[in-house]
Amino acid sequence: MKSFDDRKNVAEKKFVLTAEQEFKIDARRNKLLGIWVADLIGKSGDDVTPYVLEVIKSDMEEPGDDDVFRKIKQDIIAAGVQLSDVEIRSRMDVLMTEARVQVVGED
Repeated sequence: MKSFDDRKNVAEKKFVLTAEQEFKIDARRNKLLGIWVADLIGKSGDDVTPYVLEVIKSDMEEPGDDDVFRKIKQDIIAAGVQLSDVEIRSRMDVLMTEARVQVVGED
């Protein structure tokens, strides 16, 4: 029975580490995304960090990326920048890959 409990504990720890790492990757992608959008919409200097935090926080509204997408899409439109949904989603994918490389490299 001890062997089963040991395997169960290892599996639980692995699950927690994986979930924690995925959370960090999502947060890093959102940070990179916030920096990219801030530049697109003309934010600079002291305005960038608060905007990046808004983007990161927007991901807490619902599971998945749609909440972040809606937030940045609205901001891009409000700034008069012309980008298609495909271009935005593509950039989100590229930045997710970049974030994964960065976070995994840190662990």
